[in-house]
Amino acid sequence: MKKFTGFCACWISLFGCVSKPDSVEPVKPFNLTQYMGKWYEIARLDNRFERGLSHVTANYSLNSDGTVQVVNRGLDTSSSEWKEAIGKAKFVETPDQAFLKVSFWGPFYSSYIVFYLNSDYSTALVSGFNKSYFWILSRHKTLTKPQLDKLLNIAEQAGFDTKSLIYPDQDNLQNTPAITPPEVSD
Repeated sequence: MKKFTGFCACWISLFGCVSKPDSVEPVKPFNLTQYMGKWYEIARLDNRFERGLSHVTANYSLNSDGTVQVVNRGLDTSSSEWKEAIGKAKFVETPDQAFLKVSFWGPFYSSYIVFYLNSDYSTALVSGFNKSYFWILSRHKTLTKPQLDKLLNIAEQAGFDTKSLIYPDQDNLQNTPAITPPEVSD
């Protein structure tokens, strides 16, 4: 499988932007262990490192040094190839606050802020260092309309442009039998 450098290109250009947008406060208390595992991307604001991708997932696992391994993966709809980026994340302030910094390229980090998380850790709203970076994540491939409406309302109140969201396909993979997603090792 090809390394997915385009998925990370944005992070290089950020050169260590580790800050919080106005009206975005990290979840506190935050349980990193409960956050680990696979998340499906329900929606995102357009960004060049995910452009043209469907079936986007993020997998988080704990490294032996206490950092978090981040594996972002998506299917390039134009080439039908899986793209992936592997990075690491660590806390910016304290481990009970969902304010992390993530790097896919050496010493260059950018903000990863979980600013909404439901009590069972099944849906999350994530921001980058500014309001151009936003994701709705879920442990499930789809959300009900009431679930999605609630998350969109929270995002709008925080100042995100929810009318510009992209909703990547998480279904219909069975319609492309030659394309099998690679397994993620934990």
